[in-house]
Amino acid sequence: MGRELSVVGGGAIGLACALAAADAGWTTTVYDAGPATRAAQVAGGMLGCFGEGHPGEDRLLDVSARSAALWPAFLTRLGDPTVRTATDSILLAASPTDLAYLDEQVGFVRDRIPGATLTRSTGAELRRCETALARGLAGGYRAEGEGAVDNRLLVAALEARLGEVGARIVPTVVDDPTELPGDQILIAAGLGSAVLAAVAGADIPIHGEKGEILRLRRTRWSVPPPVHVIRGRRHGRPIYLVPRADGVVVGATQYEATGPDDRGPQAVGVADLLADAIAVMPGLSTYELAEVAAGIRPSSTDGVPFVQRVDDRVLVATGHGRNGIALSPWTAARFIDVLA
Repeated sequence: MGRELSVVGGGAIGLACALAAADAGWTTTVYDAGPATRAAQVAGGMLGCFGEGHPGEDRLLDVSARSAALWPAFLTRLGDPTVRTATDSILLAASPTDLAYLDEQVGFVRDRIPGATLTRSTGAELRRCETALARGLAGGYRAEGEGAVDNRLLVAALEARLGEVGARIVPTVVDDPTELPGDQILIAAGLGSAVLAAVAGADIPIHGEKGEILRLRRTRWSVPPPVHVIRGRRHGRPIYLVPRADGVVVGATQYEATGPDDRGPQAVGVADLLADAIAVMPGLSTYELAEVAAGIRPSSTDGVPFVQRVDDRVLVATGHGRNGIALSPWTAARFIDVLA
């Protein structure tokens, strides 16, 4: 087998796989359509598996745990300490009903991941960890090792490392991956991967899940951003606050996209995110609303991504849903195994 690889897709998944291949001795070229349609552009960047372990998602929890174990080495390879924005998480509940949901979720995780470091805490105890949290929260858990990265700095670091090892990034739109040069072709183009795989003769059953994020920027009068990832539930709705150097990313909306161009934020989703974020951390009301964005995540039926061959020349890596950033190192390692 030759040692030239073409990668379609310049998001977190495509770049992570490209870097792993380059480190393994492959001459690598990435064909990138730009950030506009990347799921990685509109992401919180949460890592780990405890906060994403839901009953019925056993396979996804297993893959997430495997990827969490790979993140320390992956961050070392990136060589940029600013990529990481938090090392631990707080799982919190606004009401007793929300707390009962968290208890069930944590029980599911503990049954499947022995040694999971999840400490039950009262609302007052959580406020001692994050003093800007609201009073009167029902309680939750402290999750050690459940950190986060800045999604955009992650992509930039991957691009920089690829440049250092001689890989090329070509800005272009690819319609037929089989026409690309190279001994092996990887399709890692997010939601567009299904169409490109079909050109190569494969059916990859993914669907688009739309989600909004808000970027809130701290002002000189604001409380500091949290130092933990805050994964909350309020009125049965999930809400997350992910630290950034200048503020927080707020997210957690998720619903079916009507099509590949359904990228406009919905007023109701934005309203819910703001209401829930400020209810959980009231000091965010003085932050600037710096960005409102929506993205479409390529999702498989069970949340476990497809990392497999289409034929003896073409491979695919897609279907990561809400966990594309978190599963990047696992996907890269799995891709190298399949590529070999």
